[in-house]
Amino acid sequence: MNLIPEEQALVEAARAARVHAYAPYSRYMVGAAVRTTEGQIFTGCNIENASYGLSICAERVAVFCAVAAGARAIEAVAIVTEDGATPCGACRQVLMEFAPDPARCCVILATLDEVVARYTLATLLPQAFGFTGAAPESSV
Repeated sequence: MNLIPEEQALVEAARAARVHAYAPYSRYMVGAAVRTTEGQIFTGCNIENASYGLSICAERVAVFCAVAAGARAIEAVAIVTEDGATPCGACRQVLMEFAPDPARCCVILATLDEVVARYTLATLLPQAFGFTGAAPESSV
C-alpha cells in the first residue's frame, strides 16, 4: 500500500514506539502514533499489568500524551502490531473523542514489514457514542 510521506513517518514512529511496549503477559507488543491537526506526532506503546484490567493500549497512551501536551485534535493514527490488528473498541471511542472529522481521520494498520490496511475512524466506529469532534480547549 502506498503512503504519502507524512503517513509513512507516522507508521515509522509507531514502529519505534512498539519497541518500548511492556507486554510480559500477552507478549503482544503494540506501538501507536497519532498526528494532530497541527502536524505534531505523539507515540505510545501498550503497557500491561498483573491486574490485567489496569493495562492500557498503545493508542490510548499516544492520545493521552497528545492531550497532556495540549493537543485536542487528532487527524491520523498508525498502529503497529505483529498481525496488523485493528484498535479495540475502547481505543476507537477515545480516538473519536479527539477527531474533529471522523470521516477523514485516517487509521493506518501495519506490521513490522508492511502496511496492511487503511480505514477512516468513522468506518471503524459508525454511529459513535457521545461527543464527536475535536475536544474543547481546557478551561484551566
